[in-house]
Amino acid sequence: MPRLPDSLTIGEVADRSGVPHTTLRFYEERGLITSERSAGNQRRYHRAVLRRLAFIRTAQRVGLSLEDIHAALDTLPDRRTPTKADWERLSRAWQSELDARIDALHRLRDNLTSCIGCGCLSLKSCQLFNADDRLGEIGPGAPMLRAAGKGGM
Repeated sequence: MPRLPDSLTIGEVADRSGVPHTTLRFYEERGLITSERSAGNQRRYHRAVLRRLAFIRTAQRVGLSLEDIHAALDTLPDRRTPTKADWERLSRAWQSELDARIDALHRLRDNLTSCIGCGCLSLKSCQLFNADDRLGEIGPGAPMLRAAGKGGM
């Protein structure tokens, strides 16, 4: 079986990972991935970057910010590629945050038909939840819906 090359071009990484070139450059600027430069000053990525990209994309899919992902990757020794054990450890650490987000989404779903986030279209029911238009002091729009995304509501 022929040995695969250890380094990949940006095009090869984009094709293999499904991550666009622009996103690869963005991740590199943010310190999430690294590359080396060839003699012709072209980016070359170590093959292990594919696993690191899978880790980043999976963490994003569950709703984690790039800042959270960066902090997690920084806990790995020598900025190595995450292993299955790393993912298990990090996912346990994120579990309470993810549970809080799920809870906020459940509350939003359950209250969505009765409350439009106090924008407000129902003065009758809003007297119960927003007497004297206290939420109007928070600002325009639907502050209850904004708060739901941050663990409120």
